[in-house]
Amino acid sequence: MSTIEEYVGTFDNESGYLNWAAFGPLSPSVREEIFADADLLGSGRPSSLSLVWERVGQAQELVAELLGAEADDVTLQPSSTQGLMHALYGMTGAVIAGTAEFPSVSLTLERAAAASNRALTPRWVTPADGRMTTDAVAEALDDEVTALAVSHVDFRTGFRADLPALRELIGPDRLLIVDAVQSFGVVDVDYAAADVVVGHGYKWLRAGRGSGFAWFSPRARERITPVLSGITGTVVPGLVVDELPAPAASAQAFTVSQPDTLAAGRLAIGARDIRDAGVAAIEARIAEHVDTILEIADRHGIAVSSPRDRASRAGIVALSPEEPARLAAALANAGLVVTARGSSVRVAAHAGTDAATLQLLDEALAAFGNETFISA
Repeated sequence: MSTIEEYVGTFDNESGYLNWAAFGPLSPSVREEIFADADLLGSGRPSSLSLVWERVGQAQELVAELLGAEADDVTLQPSSTQGLMHALYGMTGAVIAGTAEFPSVSLTLERAAAASNRALTPRWVTPADGRMTTDAVAEALDDEVTALAVSHVDFRTGFRADLPALRELIGPDRLLIVDAVQSFGVVDVDYAAADVVVGHGYKWLRAGRGSGFAWFSPRARERITPVLSGITGTVVPGLVVDELPAPAASAQAFTVSQPDTLAAGRLAIGARDIRDAGVAAIEARIAEHVDTILEIADRHGIAVSSPRDRASRAGIVALSPEEPARLAAALANAGLVVTARGSSVRVAAHAGTDAATLQLLDEALAAFGNETFISA
């Protein structure tokens, strides 16, 4: 696989799927490798187990390549939330975060503060539009702030935070902790602005659950205490008994136990496919689909609460009709898979979303608009 066209051709799910921000159906290459690795693990032979173990290093290298980082600084995690736990449970001082963040950020920050007896203090901000801009963050900055925790792409609206601008604002003496679940692999960005980046392969990478990761920069490792460090994160390699070694100086200090090799394989293949197709090319294809979705919504009079500027958005479009539950039902009846939550209906297209799916959306919104007009 080396071109965007070949990558798009791997999307073999049925038309109507617009829920990539919630779950990415496993790609053909990921499914193929799962079966191959499972057969190897089924043999029990040391040579077979070693082959599957190589997936761990492959996943670290491929994730690091996409991040523009060093493989040794990447850790494999069962979830992005656990990666955030490693970061936030080891922090002190005030950490800025938005009240509208996904619970992986907000709930983890609150639990970490409670566990530290408030040596760590959440500094909550609530922008009027929920968007974590430099203006919103600047109002909360003072000498007590040691870090900013933010989602690169907001799960509700698809708003894309400006990481370089946030880095410039908070300066070099504070950490920038980024949840990249909704952007990694589909938004072409320089992650060097961040100090910690967590992600997961089960959405846009089409790699399934359990395929999380966390990257810790050298500066982050200097300032974050590895509170949750386990048997894989000590200064002594291998199994250590009858003694209590200190945490490792490397990013491996932020691990608890050996990674799931099957999950590592899925992450490696998902990341490989993304790399081969090119993140910029994938982002451009998604942007075209988002343009189409916005045009369809506008044509049928459906309000949208997502950004329209390409630089400020990703793959999520939040439809905000007067009757969101009725719209969600209409889309489901038309064979479309979306996420309905609160006052909006979230639509998320991927690079491989086909024309038939967008046509289904067009027809469903047209029918919904006609029903609304008639009932009125």
